[in-house]
Amino acid sequence: MPRLRRSLLALAAIVATIALVAGCSGDSGSPGSGAPGSQESEATITFTPADLGAPVDPVRPITVDVTGGALTSVTLTNPDGKVIDGITTPDQTSWKPAEPLGYGKTYTLAAQAVDGRGIETTRDATFTTVTPNNQTRLYLTTTGGQPLADGGTYGVGLVVVAHFDEPIGDRAAAERAMTVTTTPPVQGSWFWVDDQDAHWRPQQYYAPGTTVSVDAKIYGVDLGDGLYGQQDEAVTFRIGDAHVSIADDNTKTVAVFENGQLVREMPTSMGMGGTETIGNTTLSFWTQPGVYTVMDKANPVIMDSSTYGLPINSRLGYKESINWATRISTDGIYLHELESSVWAQGNTNTSHGCLNLNPENAQWFFGFSVPGDVVEVRNTGGAPLEVWQNGDWGLTWDQWQAGSALG
Repeated sequence: MPRLRRSLLALAAIVATIALVAGCSGDSGSPGSGAPGSQESEATITFTPADLGAPVDPVRPITVDVTGGALTSVTLTNPDGKVIDGITTPDQTSWKPAEPLGYGKTYTLAAQAVDGRGIETTRDATFTTVTPNNQTRLYLTTTGGQPLADGGTYGVGLVVVAHFDEPIGDRAAAERAMTVTTTPPVQGSWFWVDDQDAHWRPQQYYAPGTTVSVDAKIYGVDLGDGLYGQQDEAVTFRIGDAHVSIADDNTKTVAVFENGQLVREMPTSMGMGGTETIGNTTLSFWTQPGVYTVMDKANPVIMDSSTYGLPINSRLGYKESINWATRISTDGIYLHELESSVWAQGNTNTSHGCLNLNPENAQWFFGFSVPGDVVEVRNTGGAPLEVWQNGDWGLTWDQWQAGSALG
């Protein structure tokens, strides 16, 4: 074969090879590409939020949707390479993570879909969740500070306390994240005692047998100034029999009712009244009038007057072990045994503010009571009981609702 002809044939082969390679190439990000004569898929994948350059919410981080087709695969992978479980709608058009994501982590997302002709399209993304400036832990407790027990039984005046271990800048955001549900339904509201404590109570005492569920979904919630909830908390409990005790200074007795029936009358000696000024502090010795609830109880309790500013070696000071003590206020009012004042019980007030009982009555009341039981103190002197002292029920319903961050 002549040399020129051989050269022309070789050149033709090279051109054909170049044309074949060019026919197989394309944009790797183009949907449906990858074969000679391929068509673009009619399926369109979208991510929400659309701007994945900004930090996303770890609780509602992202959804994947498709129009004009169906999802065939969605893979969300955390920084450790673990694939996050997801939930896909029955029609295969939408997907979301099945669990909250972590704070300050970078995830990769890969989605595939096909249109009605079976032509595939893909979309990938990388995004990062928000990084809190700080986190706060929430504790659901009684007014006595004890954790609410899941499945526990409490009194008809039980007040739910949501205690945060950091001050909350956005009380409204926190309140919106905390839901209280009761069976049967009752009207209730949160009341912010301070920046770290919100109390919830119904308009009236619960009915016995009511079930109460508290669900605080604060994880992923910005509670103000970049402070985020550390984790969700939830508890369900029930309300037991209606225990309402009436301590009346006119009769100097405590009448105890169970479900509206009088079950015991106990002579008592309450606060002697008057005040004492120690340094710059004025101490009151009244049993303040108001609606208290049982907070907790212990046997015995060491009662020490120096804990509230009255020196042990002063004229009215004391430190002693007291049996069968049921606490009803944050500043140390108890119904408790005091055998030395039995002579005064029923006729004379001699205490520093507590309600003294004889040994038998004190032990019985101790065993009878549960947190949330109601103790109403009537006809005594001194200033009315305040909310911070465990006087939540002393506010009218309008006053209580005014303490909500949601108005």
